[in-house]
Amino acid sequence: MYQVIARKYRPQAFEELISQEHVRTTLENAIAQRRIAHGYIFSGQRGTGKTTVARIMARCLNCEKGPTAQPCGVCASCLEITAGGAIDVIEIDAASNRGINEMRELRESVRVRPARDRYKIFIVDEAHQITSEAFNALLKTLEEPPEWVVFILCTTESHKIPATIQSRCQQFSFRSVDFASLAARMEWIAAQEGITADAEVLSVLAQAGEGSVRDSLSALDQAIACCGTTLEASQVRTLLGMFALESLEQVARALSTGDARSMFDVAAELEANGRSLQHFARELARYFRNLLVVKIAGVSMRLVAASPAEQQKLAATAALFSEDDLTRYMQLTLDLFRDLQSSLQPRLHLEMGLLRMLHAGRLQGIEEALAGISGADTGGAATQSNTVSSPAARPASGLARSAPVGHVQAGYVPVTLAPAAASPPHSPVPSAASAPQPPQATGDFRARLFAALTHAKLTHLADALEHSSVEESAGELLFTTPKMYQLYLRQPDFEAAAKRVAGRAVRVTIKVGDAAAPPAARPMVTEPVRRDDATERAMAHPEVRRFQEMFPGSQVRTIRDLKDT
Repeated sequence: MYQVIARKYRPQAFEELISQEHVRTTLENAIAQRRIAHGYIFSGQRGTGKTTVARIMARCLNCEKGPTAQPCGVCASCLEITAGGAIDVIEIDAASNRGINEMRELRESVRVRPARDRYKIFIVDEAHQITSEAFNALLKTLEEPPEWVVFILCTTESHKIPATIQSRCQQFSFRSVDFASLAARMEWIAAQEGITADAEVLSVLAQAGEGSVRDSLSALDQAIACCGTTLEASQVRTLLGMFALESLEQVARALSTGDARSMFDVAAELEANGRSLQHFARELARYFRNLLVVKIAGVSMRLVAASPAEQQKLAATAALFSEDDLTRYMQLTLDLFRDLQSSLQPRLHLEMGLLRMLHAGRLQGIEEALAGISGADTGGAATQSNTVSSPAARPASGLARSAPVGHVQAGYVPVTLAPAAASPPHSPVPSAASAPQPPQATGDFRARLFAALTHAKLTHLADALEHSSVEESAGELLFTTPKMYQLYLRQPDFEAAAKRVAGRAVRVTIKVGDAAAPPAARPMVTEPVRRDDATERAMAHPEVRRFQEMFPGSQVRTIRDLKDT
């Protein structure tokens, strides 16, 4: 009778395991030192070797030459365990034996000594499905079992195992199998079976398993049954319902060129061929994730599950986009995948999702908008002054790398300006490129505190203060603020700033209530703009005027002499 590849090539010893070295080393040392626990929990995703290691453990403990980390494989005990017929190794499927009655029967069986072998070993698969009552019935037995009993609980959801059970067992977390190790394992198995499969085919099969050895080997078995002894990547992808890299690249090319029609062609082709649109959205999200990883970390077999040739293609495509673009596309495809799960019109959702991605790629960042404002020609004024650097010379992160005059909140947007060529060396002009200096506000206490918070980049506290009023007395500062802002004003940073600005020992009191006047009636400014000659020149600067026209709600809050910075 035919035996599937996943069972035929199931590891029979610790040295045959892949990607589970931490489990192997610990168990081998425990057996060698005769420090064998009475309970183990093996957890991890499906197909990573939990039950396989449990059976290997049973062979090591019950081998005639054991306990040994290297069972002989020829004694009666080893052969029976391999065949699944050992009388002293009991495998229990907790999915169908999960109740309290089954656990009571198990508890009675524990009291009976092994019929022949050294240990009586209970391997419980899908242990998380055991009911709470059944776990409670097993609790005392698991805590103090007879010396001849070993429990091994295997689960894919260890968080569902009660803490009282976990505390009585040694826990081992099985890792997802590395892509390269999985591909190498399948290459060896294909050679043993006389199957011709190139690197791309092995990559497709490894991707199908998603870190599960059993899933990948099942896919290999299915591919052999379909394609015979020579496997081709295109046929294997079609068989497994996977999408070729070329079909995903079609979306990337449309995004890079702004071709909206190609997006409709993609959706039409998928529906005409009966492909799952939801599955396509998931694969597309994974594709953009791989592009982002390659963009950031470069080609890496460990981070991107793809063959070397596919990784080179990913690197070439990733070069067409920025990190921000790829991050945005990945988020949009994840949203699209979520929407398709409950959509009654999946094609419509797919088309709209693809078009949304296309339009998102055309969005202009605020730093680029500011660069455009600064770079616009104003009758030669910009070219005659050292006002703006070229967009290519600007930092990639724009606003994040500029030292702000204000903050991007409530209409305040920083602008990078420099003195006009005709200005004297000491002419003060608004500047966001220079390092921020302590504010020199001379207004009332509230305005000075606001300036100090803004300078310290505590914009959330400054915003809370803007919606509050303050009453000063000899030894107290009473702040009245709406309820939604009280937690901000009660922070230690706010109290420290208030005392520092007051310049004396005062008690800071926060009162919940309506402020004395609405925020719009008392705009917060750091100091009145003094209208001297230098200020007039700064306010008349073409860049400042163009900025104020573009952002009507913006304010110049301070004017600082660059010579003093």
